[in-house]
Amino acid sequence: MTDTISFLNELTSLLGERGLIREPDAMARYTSDWAGDTLGMPLAVARPANTQEVAEVAKRCYEHGVAMTPQGGHSGLVAGALPAAHGQELVISLERLNNVRAIDPINFTMTVDAGCILENVKLAAAEQDCDFPLSLGAQGSCQIGGNIATNAGGLNVLRYGMMRELVLGLEVVLPDGRIWESLNTLHKDNRGYDLRQVFLGSEGTLGIVTGAVLKLSPRPTQNRTALLGLPSVQAVIDLYSLARRDCCDLLTAFELIPRRCIELAIEATPELSDPLDSAYPWYVLMEVAATGPIDLGSMLEQLLETGMERELVLDGALASSDTQSAQLWQFRESMLEGQRRRGEHLRTDISVPISSLPDFVSRASDVVMAASPECEIIAYGHVGDGNLHFNILPPLSMADSDKKAHLHDLEERLFEVLDDVNGSISAEHGIGRTKQAPYLARLSPIERELISGVKALFDPKGLMNPGRILPAKQ
Repeated sequence: MTDTISFLNELTSLLGERGLIREPDAMARYTSDWAGDTLGMPLAVARPANTQEVAEVAKRCYEHGVAMTPQGGHSGLVAGALPAAHGQELVISLERLNNVRAIDPINFTMTVDAGCILENVKLAAAEQDCDFPLSLGAQGSCQIGGNIATNAGGLNVLRYGMMRELVLGLEVVLPDGRIWESLNTLHKDNRGYDLRQVFLGSEGTLGIVTGAVLKLSPRPTQNRTALLGLPSVQAVIDLYSLARRDCCDLLTAFELIPRRCIELAIEATPELSDPLDSAYPWYVLMEVAATGPIDLGSMLEQLLETGMERELVLDGALASSDTQSAQLWQFRESMLEGQRRRGEHLRTDISVPISSLPDFVSRASDVVMAASPECEIIAYGHVGDGNLHFNILPPLSMADSDKKAHLHDLEERLFEVLDDVNGSISAEHGIGRTKQAPYLARLSPIERELISGVKALFDPKGLMNPGRILPAKQ
């Protein structure tokens, strides 16, 4: 205890009273994520104000053998940034590193602190007539560092790619406190190994991202949004194939939404009403965007006309203003809140080949319903990148004490179907703690050896976010 108190006093001297939180009540908000998951209480919460302070905190943790948990905006879904139950991890919050360092609208780059909130980054880019295209439901709270650590995806991967494609340079504090600075603004750089890609998606297990150079795009001057009713998942995929060719790279989003999600959205947001005159089994929320003299309205209308002629589209609503577009997207946002209100449920984040989506949804639904006829399946996602959130609500009559084991069994059955189509158990949320066991079970011996070697090289003491992705060092 004396050593712990001495260590914390040392951090207080370094960071000041504002920079270190030690009281349990004040630390409570750092112990849960968006889903409401809570694991334990940290040793303390460090709140450094700049990269040098992050480095000094890491250096002292390394010297004292204290485990570190880098933390962003509390929007993770795999318990990757939550402090462990044993109470011996120091949470290092990046929330005070929130400056936009530079914007170059000619080079289409932006250099930011890792603690910048995604929405603020997007607004800063828009002020320079640019666009940072990463779009997430949690963009009002998630931070750039967390987006990098999890290789965030979101709604616009179809057009712009995941975070790996949107980061040109990084600044990272290594576990021993050294700073690797490679804030490269070059769009082409082919010099040897690309170390930045090692940290993208590493979930804070190799170092703490403190800064990044982001790739911007021209800000779209027009967009068109449509919500369409369709008869089947196969019709959704056939329409996507048509849209991908007819709209080409102007297609920015193509979301699969089941009828139940529309109902959940209306339950969560009473001001919403049924978007179409009739109810349909499946819906598509799609958007096209462009800069310049392109007639997006005619393009979208022609696509829908062809879709109706082929009996792929049964009905649809086209937004004629930004306000109407926002109302259509509200269904996509509110359906998540509707699910959360149902309490504990299985959240999955899987990916399959796009052409395999109809078969996978059918087979997976049959397997799950055979094992649990009273459960409720909610399968939705980003069609353009094959990312499906195949979520399962347990039977309403099931006792709370039985839900966790039941949902775990259903997940294992679901993953077996996923293996048959060579899918992935994680498309964009990462591995963290909650997906570690199925992740490790699917690693080949050589993959396990290489991944463990990377971890050992960067973090030989096993102090950086231990127990995430790989088991903690014993």
